[in-house]
Amino acid sequence: MYTLSETSLKMLKGVHPNLVNFMTELIKISPWNFKITAGVRTAEEQNRLYQKGRTAPGSKVTNVDGYKLKSNHQIKFDGLGYAADIGVIVNGEYKGTWKDFHYYQDIYNTAKNAGLLEKYSIEWGGNCWRTFKDAPHWQIKGADRVAYK
Repeated sequence: MYTLSETSLKMLKGVHPNLVNFMTELIKISPWNFKITAGVRTAEEQNRLYQKGRTAPGSKVTNVDGYKLKSNHQIKFDGLGYAADIGVIVNGEYKGTWKDFHYYQDIYNTAKNAGLLEKYSIEWGGNCWRTFKDAPHWQIKGADRVAYK
């Protein structure tokens, strides 16, 4: 059985309590260890990610720039972020490439089979959008319709 590290718990500061409780419960039954790699983000932080594969080196990781289009990681009207990202750890090694998608799929399947998605009203970035797969991403269901601060 795995547990969230202190660092992971700090990353969840300001994140919607349903998502915090979901992650805390999920890690205990997950087939793979994971850490929280992102919780609440500023517009500037989101824009830095958006620039990857555009004006900065690397592959594109998001279609949301943080300004014109806001991320569910950014603070909503109630002062909370509605998204968190995880990073799977196998034998001490971070698994975050497309060939590692199956680790995240395993975690999603575990959450689904345990009823955690419904219990906490959570959706997974690996299957909640038609054209973009974001395996590390988890968010409150319907977060796209919640107003920003």
